[in-house]
Amino acid sequence: MDSSKVRVGSCILADNMETMVRFYRDILELHTDWAGGNFAEFITASGSLAFWLYNRKEFVKAFEMDYVPPKGINQSFELALWLPSYADVDAEYERLLKLGLSFPAGEPVTYPFGIRNFYVADPEGNLIEIGSMNK
Repeated sequence: MDSSKVRVGSCILADNMETMVRFYRDILELHTDWAGGNFAEFITASGSLAFWLYNRKEFVKAFEMDYVPPKGINQSFELALWLPSYADVDAEYERLLKLGLSFPAGEPVTYPFGIRNFYVADPEGNLIEIGSMNK
């Protein structure tokens, strides 16, 4: 496989599609044309099928098994949203703080390796890193 020609997408399996779509659409302000159903695609600069939600109950039917989601913060998955600059990271943190969200690791931090970020959890406990590599 030639990785330079591979596009990568990320899916979060959701228990409650309506609650999860509302969070990503209305709180994080990602655009979607979702009008109900088991699949919601979000439009990002990375292109189509870069990020989507899929109903967990429908997904596991292909494996003929039950899926038991993690409780609390999901420590096995992270979705990273990269913003243009450190200032954008700080502005997004302030905007989300005013909406009453909680931040598992606290306020934005700039690391010695050049990333400034913070984390927020979605309604089902999936971690979202919001950061930038540009001062």
